Formats: sequence, structure tokens, C-alpha cells
Amino acid sequence: MEFTNTKSYAKVVENGTQAVQEVKNLRQSGYDHDRIYVLAHDSDKTSRIVDASDANSVGIKEEGVFDAFANLFRSRGDELRAKIVSLGFTEAEAGFYEKQLDLGKVLVIAKKD
Repeated sequence: MEFTNTKSYAKVVENGTQAVQEVKNLRQSGYDHDRIYVLAHDSDKTSRIVDASDANSVGIKEEGVFDAFANLFRSRGDELRAKIVSLGFTEAEAGFYEKQLDLGKVLVIAKKD
């Protein structure tokens, strides 16, 4: 599933291998690697994909200090939704993507701005 709004592009892929390929495709189409993010429900899986693809994980820079601190007290699902919203998506979109992550899929996001 792909989604593009005015500021961000998102694609749900089945696994880390597809995520690495999607990051490569985005870089070849002109997205800067600093603007490409990957998210998986498991934080270790996210780290492995980030390392393999030279993409980014969502951090304080994207979320802001308050949300990053609040994530320490949130469930993983709430944390993921907050990270997705911080990249320009609505709460409803974030909820949809978080459900896909619950199923073991991986989310690749690229920001235009």
C-alpha cells in the first residue's frame, strides 16, 4: 500500500528486504537519505533495517523533545503512532499504518520538505 500526501510518501512492505529495496528506489528517485525513514513494530527490526538501508529511524529531531520523552511512557503502538504523526500524517493514517506494523510489515516513509 502506498500513500502520498503533500509532504510525505509512505509505503507498507512485507519485510526488511523489501524495505531496503524501497529505500534504494526512493534514493534513486531523488529523495535524500536524511529524509527517508523506516519503522517496524519491533525496535530491533527497525534498527537492523536502518543499518542495512542507510535510512533513518524517527528520533528527537523529528518528534521534538516532548514527544520523545513521552514515548518513554507509551505503549509501543502509541509510540509508533506518535512517530508517524510527527512525520506529517494524520492520527487516522497513523492508526492504519500502526495496524500494518502489528501484522509484521514494515513502513517506509520519505519526506519531501
